[in-house]
Amino acid sequence: MTFRFIHSSDLHLGKRFGQFPGDLPAKLREARHAAIGKLAEHARSHGASTVLLAGDTFDTETPAPDVRRQALAEMSHHAPIRWVILPGNHDSLQAAQLWATLHAEAPENVTLAVDPEPIELASGVVLLPAPCTFRRPGKDLSEWFDNAPTPDGAIRIGLAHGGVLNFSEEDGGLDVIAPDRARRAGLAYLALGDWHGGLEIDPRTRYSGTPEPDRFKHDREGEALLVAVPAPSAMPEVSSVRTGTFSWRDMALDLLDGDDAVTRLDALLPEPRARRQSLLNIVASGRARLEGRSALAAWIDELRPDFAHLELHDDALETECDAGDLDAIDRAGALREAADALLAESEDAQLSQAERDIARAALARLYAQAQVIAP
Repeated sequence: MTFRFIHSSDLHLGKRFGQFPGDLPAKLREARHAAIGKLAEHARSHGASTVLLAGDTFDTETPAPDVRRQALAEMSHHAPIRWVILPGNHDSLQAAQLWATLHAEAPENVTLAVDPEPIELASGVVLLPAPCTFRRPGKDLSEWFDNAPTPDGAIRIGLAHGGVLNFSEEDGGLDVIAPDRARRAGLAYLALGDWHGGLEIDPRTRYSGTPEPDRFKHDREGEALLVAVPAPSAMPEVSSVRTGTFSWRDMALDLLDGDDAVTRLDALLPEPRARRQSLLNIVASGRARLEGRSALAAWIDELRPDFAHLELHDDALETECDAGDLDAIDRAGALREAADALLAESEDAQLSQAERDIARAALARLYAQAQVIAP
Protein backbone atom coordinates (compact mmCIF):
# COMPACT_ATOMS: atom_id res chain seq x y z
CA MET A 1 0.00 0.00 0.00
CA THR A 2 1.42 3.38 -1.03
CA PHE A 3 2.40 5.65 1.85
CA ARG A 4 1.89 9.36 1.15
CA PHE A 5 3.22 12.27 3.16
CA ILE A 6 4.08 15.95 2.91
CA HIS A 7 7.74 16.87 3.27
CA SER A 8 8.38 20.43 4.48
CA SER A 9 10.96 22.30 6.52
CA ASP A 10 12.24 25.69 7.64
CA LEU A 11 8.98 27.35 8.66
CA HIS A 12 11.01 29.66 10.93
CA LEU A 13 7.89 30.62 12.86
CA GLY A 14 8.34 33.90 14.70
CA LYS A 15 10.99 35.29 12.36
CA ARG A 16 11.19 39.03 13.04
CA PHE A 17 12.04 40.50 9.58
CA GLY A 18 13.52 43.57 11.23
CA GLN A 19 14.99 44.81 7.94
CA PHE A 20 11.55 46.00 6.83
CA PRO A 21 9.58 49.00 8.14
CA GLY A 22 5.92 49.40 9.00
CA ASP A 23 3.52 46.50 9.28
CA LEU A 24 5.23 44.28 6.68
CA PRO A 25 7.13 42.21 9.29
CA ALA A 26 3.83 41.32 10.99
CA LYS A 27 2.30 40.29 7.65
CA LEU A 28 5.31 38.11 6.84
CA ARG A 29 5.15 36.43 10.25
CA GLU A 30 1.44 35.75 9.80
CA ALA A 31 2.09 34.22 6.38
CA ARG A 32 4.53 31.78 7.97
CA HIS A 33 1.89 30.72 10.49
CA ALA A 34 -0.68 30.37 7.67
CA ALA A 35 1.67 27.91 5.93
CA ILE A 36 0.68 25.31 8.54
CA GLY A 37 -2.90 25.32 7.27
CA LYS A 38 -1.75 25.15 3.66
CA LEU A 39 0.41 22.11 4.38
CA ALA A 40 -2.56 20.44 6.05
CA GLU A 41 -4.84 21.22 3.10
CA HIS A 42 -2.38 19.66 0.65
CA ALA A 43 -2.13 16.60 2.88
CA ARG A 44 -5.92 16.18 2.95
CA SER A 45 -6.44 16.79 -0.76
CA HIS A 46 -3.75 14.27 -1.74
CA GLY A 47 -4.55 11.55 0.76
CA ALA A 48 -1.43 12.07 2.89
CA SER A 49 -1.64 11.14 6.55
CA THR A 50 1.57 12.78 7.77
CA VAL A 51 3.48 16.05 7.50
CA LEU A 52 7.23 15.78 8.15
CA LEU A 53 8.86 19.04 9.27
CA ALA A 54 12.60 18.63 8.69
CA GLY A 55 13.91 21.17 11.19
CA ASP A 56 13.77 24.88 11.99
CA THR A 57 10.06 24.92 12.66
CA PHE A 58 10.86 27.85 14.96
CA ASP A 59 13.25 30.65 14.08
CA THR A 60 14.95 30.73 17.47
CA GLU A 61 15.52 28.53 20.49
CA THR A 62 13.26 30.85 22.49
CA PRO A 63 10.14 31.49 20.40
CA ALA A 64 7.54 33.71 22.01
CA PRO A 65 4.78 31.79 23.82
CA ASP A 66 2.13 32.98 21.35
CA VAL A 67 4.20 31.74 18.38
CA ARG A 68 4.69 28.33 19.96
CA ARG A 69 1.18 27.77 21.28
CA GLN A 70 -0.66 29.10 18.25
CA ALA A 71 1.39 26.80 15.99
CA LEU A 72 0.50 23.77 18.10
CA ALA A 73 -3.16 24.83 18.17
CA GLU A 74 -3.23 25.06 14.38
CA MET A 75 -1.67 21.62 14.03
CA SER A 76 -4.16 20.20 16.52
CA HIS A 77 -7.01 21.70 14.50
CA HIS A 78 -5.97 19.60 11.50
CA ALA A 79 -6.13 16.22 13.25
CA PRO A 80 -6.02 13.38 12.35
CA ILE A 81 -3.14 14.58 10.17
CA ARG A 82 0.04 13.72 12.04
CA TRP A 83 2.82 16.30 12.37
CA VAL A 84 6.39 15.19 13.04
CA ILE A 85 8.66 18.03 14.22
CA LEU A 86 12.42 17.57 14.00
CA PRO A 87 14.82 19.89 15.89
CA GLY A 88 16.93 21.89 13.43
CA ASN A 89 19.94 24.14 13.87
CA HIS A 90 17.79 27.19 14.79
CA ASP A 91 15.70 25.25 17.31
CA SER A 92 18.16 22.53 18.34
CA LEU A 93 17.94 20.27 21.37
CA GLN A 94 20.36 22.60 23.10
CA ALA A 95 17.21 24.61 23.86
CA ALA A 96 16.15 22.11 26.51
CA GLN A 97 13.44 24.40 27.90
CA LEU A 98 11.80 24.78 24.48
CA TRP A 99 11.53 21.04 23.89
CA ALA A 100 10.40 20.33 27.43
CA THR A 101 7.64 22.90 26.97
CA LEU A 102 6.68 21.51 23.56
CA HIS A 103 6.53 18.03 25.08
CA ALA A 104 4.11 19.30 27.74
CA GLU A 105 1.94 21.26 25.30
CA ALA A 106 1.95 19.11 22.14
CA PRO A 107 -1.43 17.69 21.11
CA GLU A 108 -1.84 13.98 20.35
CA ASN A 109 -1.33 14.41 16.60
CA VAL A 110 2.07 16.10 17.04
CA THR A 111 5.16 13.90 17.38
CA LEU A 112 8.44 15.43 18.54
CA ALA A 113 11.32 13.59 16.83
CA VAL A 114 13.84 14.40 19.58
CA ASP A 115 15.53 11.01 19.88
CA PRO A 116 17.61 9.14 17.28
CA GLU A 117 15.39 6.09 17.30
CA PRO A 118 12.82 4.61 14.90
CA ILE A 119 9.28 6.01 14.89
CA GLU A 120 6.44 4.00 13.35
CA LEU A 121 4.43 6.23 11.00
CA ALA A 122 2.10 3.50 9.77
CA SER A 123 2.07 -0.27 9.54
CA GLY A 124 5.25 -1.20 7.69
CA VAL A 125 6.52 2.41 7.58
CA VAL A 126 9.34 3.55 9.87
CA LEU A 127 10.83 7.02 10.26
CA LEU A 128 14.50 7.42 11.20
CA PRO A 129 15.05 10.96 12.58
CA ALA A 130 18.35 12.81 13.12
CA PRO A 131 17.50 15.62 15.55
CA CYS A 132 20.03 18.47 15.76
CA THR A 133 21.70 18.32 19.15
CA PHE A 134 23.41 21.72 18.74
CA ARG A 135 23.46 24.51 16.17
CA ARG A 136 26.74 23.06 14.90
CA PRO A 137 26.64 19.39 15.98
CA GLY A 138 30.12 18.60 14.66
CA LYS A 139 29.20 15.22 13.16
CA ASP A 140 26.84 13.66 10.64
CA LEU A 141 23.80 12.93 12.77
CA SER A 142 22.25 10.71 10.09
CA GLU A 143 25.04 8.12 10.33
CA TRP A 144 23.01 5.95 12.69
CA PHE A 145 20.46 5.33 9.92
CA ASP A 146 22.80 2.80 8.27
CA ASN A 147 22.45 0.18 11.00
CA ALA A 148 19.06 1.16 12.43
CA PRO A 149 16.94 -1.96 12.99
CA THR A 150 13.52 -2.01 11.32
CA PRO A 151 11.07 -4.84 10.58
CA ASP A 152 11.71 -6.88 7.44
CA GLY A 153 10.08 -5.30 4.41
CA ALA A 154 9.48 -1.97 6.13
CA ILE A 155 9.59 1.30 4.22
CA ARG A 156 12.49 3.27 5.76
CA ILE A 157 12.21 7.08 5.63
CA GLY A 158 14.97 9.36 6.90
CA LEU A 159 14.47 12.84 8.34
CA ALA A 160 17.46 15.18 8.83
CA HIS A 161 18.51 18.82 8.88
CA GLY A 162 21.77 20.20 7.54
CA GLY A 163 23.95 20.50 4.46
CA VAL A 164 25.25 17.84 2.11
CA LEU A 165 28.02 20.27 1.12
CA ASN A 166 30.41 22.10 3.42
CA PHE A 167 30.62 25.88 3.06
CA SER A 168 32.97 26.41 6.03
CA GLU A 169 36.59 25.53 6.73
CA GLU A 170 36.15 25.79 10.49
CA ASP A 171 35.41 22.15 11.29
CA GLY A 172 36.40 20.24 8.17
CA GLY A 173 32.79 19.45 7.33
CA LEU A 174 32.28 16.92 10.10
CA ASP A 175 28.55 17.72 10.31
CA VAL A 176 27.91 17.40 6.58
CA ILE A 177 25.22 14.83 5.78
CA ALA A 178 26.52 12.11 3.47
CA PRO A 179 24.89 12.79 0.10
CA ASP A 180 24.51 9.04 -0.48
CA ARG A 181 22.96 8.39 2.93
CA ALA A 182 19.74 7.06 1.36
CA ARG A 183 21.69 4.37 -0.51
CA ARG A 184 23.87 3.49 2.48
CA ALA A 185 20.93 3.18 4.87
CA GLY A 186 18.46 1.53 2.48
CA LEU A 187 16.08 4.46 2.68
CA ALA A 188 13.08 4.74 0.40
CA TYR A 189 13.33 8.52 0.88
CA LEU A 190 15.47 11.00 2.82
CA ALA A 191 13.63 14.23 3.75
CA LEU A 192 16.08 17.07 4.34
CA GLY A 193 15.77 20.58 5.72
CA ASP A 194 18.07 23.63 5.99
CA TRP A 195 18.27 24.73 2.33
CA HIS A 196 15.42 27.20 1.76
CA GLY A 197 14.98 26.39 -1.92
CA GLY A 198 13.76 23.01 -3.15
CA LEU A 199 16.68 20.84 -4.27
CA GLU A 200 17.01 17.27 -5.52
CA ILE A 201 20.21 15.54 -4.41
CA ASP A 202 19.19 12.22 -5.97
CA PRO A 203 15.80 10.60 -6.70
CA ARG A 204 15.52 9.47 -3.06
CA THR A 205 17.03 12.54 -1.37
CA ARG A 206 15.55 16.04 -1.46
CA TYR A 207 15.35 19.37 0.27
CA SER A 208 11.76 20.57 0.36
CA GLY A 209 12.59 24.27 0.66
CA THR A 210 10.63 26.57 2.91
CA PRO A 211 6.83 26.73 2.52
CA GLU A 212 6.99 30.54 2.81
CA PRO A 213 9.99 32.42 1.35
CA ASP A 214 11.98 34.65 3.69
CA ARG A 215 14.80 35.96 1.50
CA PHE A 216 15.67 36.93 -2.07
CA LYS A 217 18.41 34.30 -2.42
CA HIS A 218 16.41 31.44 -3.90
CA ASP A 219 14.06 33.39 -6.18
CA ARG A 220 11.28 30.79 -6.16
CA GLU A 221 7.80 30.33 -4.79
CA GLY A 222 7.13 28.82 -1.39
CA GLU A 223 6.56 25.10 -1.78
CA ALA A 224 6.49 21.71 -0.13
CA LEU A 225 6.84 18.20 -1.52
CA LEU A 226 4.16 15.53 -1.84
CA VAL A 227 5.88 12.17 -1.58
CA ALA A 228 4.36 8.78 -2.39
CA VAL A 229 6.33 5.61 -1.59
CA PRO A 230 4.68 2.51 -3.06
CA ALA A 231 7.19 -0.04 -1.71
CA PRO A 232 10.57 -0.18 0.09
CA SER A 233 12.60 -0.68 -3.10
CA ALA A 234 10.40 1.37 -5.41
CA MET A 235 11.42 4.85 -6.47
CA PRO A 236 9.38 7.51 -4.63
CA GLU A 237 6.98 9.67 -6.59
CA VAL A 238 7.67 13.31 -5.70
CA SER A 239 5.80 16.42 -6.80
CA SER A 240 5.90 20.04 -5.68
CA VAL A 241 2.86 21.72 -4.14
CA ARG A 242 2.61 25.49 -3.81
CA THR A 243 2.26 26.90 -0.32
CA GLY A 244 3.64 30.46 -0.40
CA THR A 245 1.71 33.68 0.15
CA PHE A 246 4.49 36.16 -0.64
CA SER A 247 6.85 36.16 -3.60
CA TRP A 248 10.46 37.37 -3.15
CA ARG A 249 12.32 38.17 -6.37
CA ASP A 250 15.44 39.87 -7.66
CA MET A 251 14.52 41.20 -11.11
CA ALA A 252 17.25 42.18 -13.59
CA LEU A 253 16.64 45.31 -15.68
CA ASP A 254 19.45 45.59 -18.24
CA LEU A 255 19.28 48.85 -20.17
CA LEU A 256 20.93 50.17 -23.31
CA ASP A 257 21.44 53.86 -24.04
CA GLY A 258 18.20 55.06 -25.60
CA ASP A 259 15.95 52.45 -23.94
CA ASP A 260 12.75 53.67 -22.34
CA ALA A 261 13.50 52.43 -18.82
CA VAL A 262 9.94 52.86 -17.58
CA THR A 263 8.46 50.85 -20.47
CA ARG A 264 11.07 48.12 -20.04
CA LEU A 265 10.32 47.89 -16.33
CA ASP A 266 6.54 47.76 -16.78
CA ALA A 267 6.91 44.78 -19.10
CA LEU A 268 8.61 42.80 -16.31
CA LEU A 269 6.34 43.59 -13.38
CA PRO A 270 3.65 41.21 -12.06
CA GLU A 271 0.03 42.06 -12.73
CA PRO A 272 -1.38 44.73 -10.36
CA ARG A 273 -3.38 42.43 -8.08
CA ALA A 274 -0.35 40.22 -7.38
CA ARG A 275 1.87 43.12 -6.32
CA ARG A 276 0.43 43.26 -2.82
CA GLN A 277 2.15 39.92 -2.09
CA SER A 278 5.38 40.75 -3.95
CA LEU A 279 8.73 41.74 -2.49
CA LEU A 280 10.77 42.89 -5.44
CA ASN A 281 14.32 44.13 -5.90
CA ILE A 282 14.86 45.81 -9.27
CA VAL A 283 18.55 45.41 -10.15
CA ALA A 284 19.29 47.89 -12.94
CA SER A 285 22.44 47.64 -15.04
CA GLY A 286 23.74 48.81 -18.41
CA ARG A 287 23.56 52.44 -19.53
CA ALA A 288 20.93 55.17 -19.31
CA ARG A 289 20.78 58.89 -19.87
CA LEU A 290 20.16 61.22 -16.95
CA GLU A 291 16.57 61.74 -18.04
CA GLY A 292 15.91 58.01 -18.25
CA ARG A 293 17.56 57.28 -14.92
CA SER A 294 15.57 60.03 -13.23
CA ALA A 295 12.33 58.80 -14.80
CA LEU A 296 13.05 55.25 -13.62
CA ALA A 297 13.62 56.36 -10.02
CA ALA A 298 10.47 58.49 -10.08
CA TRP A 299 8.40 55.58 -11.46
CA ILE A 300 9.69 53.26 -8.73
CA ASP A 301 8.54 55.81 -6.15
CA GLU A 302 5.14 55.95 -7.84
CA LEU A 303 4.77 52.15 -7.87
CA ARG A 304 6.05 51.47 -4.36
CA PRO A 305 2.62 51.59 -2.62
CA ASP A 306 1.38 48.79 -4.92
CA PHE A 307 3.94 46.32 -3.54
CA ALA A 308 4.68 44.70 -0.22
CA HIS A 309 8.24 45.87 -0.85
CA LEU A 310 9.83 47.48 -3.91
CA GLU A 311 13.42 48.66 -4.11
CA LEU A 312 15.64 49.93 -6.94
CA HIS A 313 19.32 48.95 -6.94
CA ASP A 314 21.05 50.97 -9.65
CA ASP A 315 24.72 50.94 -8.58
CA ALA A 316 25.61 49.02 -11.74
CA LEU A 317 23.74 51.43 -14.03
CA GLU A 318 26.12 53.72 -15.94
CA THR A 319 24.89 57.25 -16.58
CA GLU A 320 25.25 58.81 -20.03
CA CYS A 321 25.46 62.58 -19.82
CA ASP A 322 26.25 65.50 -22.13
CA ALA A 323 26.07 69.31 -22.02
CA GLY A 324 22.39 69.24 -22.91
CA ASP A 325 21.62 67.14 -19.84
CA LEU A 326 23.51 69.57 -17.64
CA ASP A 327 21.63 72.49 -19.23
CA ALA A 328 18.44 70.86 -17.98
CA ILE A 329 19.79 71.26 -14.45
CA ASP A 330 20.94 74.86 -14.92
CA ARG A 331 22.87 76.86 -17.51
CA ALA A 332 24.94 78.76 -14.95
CA GLY A 333 25.31 79.42 -11.25
CA ALA A 334 25.84 77.15 -8.27
CA LEU A 335 23.70 74.25 -9.52
CA ARG A 336 25.57 74.12 -12.81
CA GLU A 337 28.90 74.25 -11.05
CA ALA A 338 27.83 71.36 -8.83
CA ALA A 339 26.64 69.38 -11.86
CA ASP A 340 29.91 69.99 -13.71
CA ALA A 341 31.90 68.88 -10.67
CA LEU A 342 29.85 65.69 -10.22
CA LEU A 343 30.15 64.80 -13.91
CA ALA A 344 33.92 65.29 -13.73
CA GLU A 345 34.16 63.06 -10.65
CA SER A 346 32.00 60.37 -12.26
CA GLU A 347 34.49 60.15 -15.15
CA ASP A 348 37.71 60.55 -13.17
CA ALA A 349 39.78 57.38 -13.62
CA GLN A 350 41.93 58.32 -10.63
CA LEU A 351 38.95 57.88 -8.30
CA SER A 352 37.77 54.49 -7.11
CA GLN A 353 34.76 52.85 -8.74
CA ALA A 354 32.76 53.38 -5.55
CA GLU A 355 33.56 57.10 -5.58
CA ARG A 356 32.60 57.41 -9.26
CA ASP A 357 29.34 55.57 -8.57
CA ILE A 358 28.51 57.97 -5.74
CA ALA A 359 29.13 60.94 -8.04
CA ARG A 360 26.88 59.44 -10.74
CA ALA A 361 24.09 58.79 -8.26
CA ALA A 362 24.40 62.33 -6.86
CA LEU A 363 24.27 63.79 -10.37
CA ALA A 364 21.13 61.79 -11.11
CA ARG A 365 19.48 63.04 -7.90
CA LEU A 366 20.48 66.62 -8.72
CA TYR A 367 18.92 66.25 -12.16
CA ALA A 368 15.70 64.83 -10.68
CA GLN A 369 15.44 67.63 -8.12
CA ALA A 370 16.05 70.24 -10.82
CA GLN A 371 13.09 68.89 -12.80
CA VAL A 372 10.85 69.09 -9.74
CA ILE A 373 11.66 72.74 -9.03
CA ALA A 374 11.86 73.89 -12.65
CA PRO A 375 9.25 76.58 -13.50
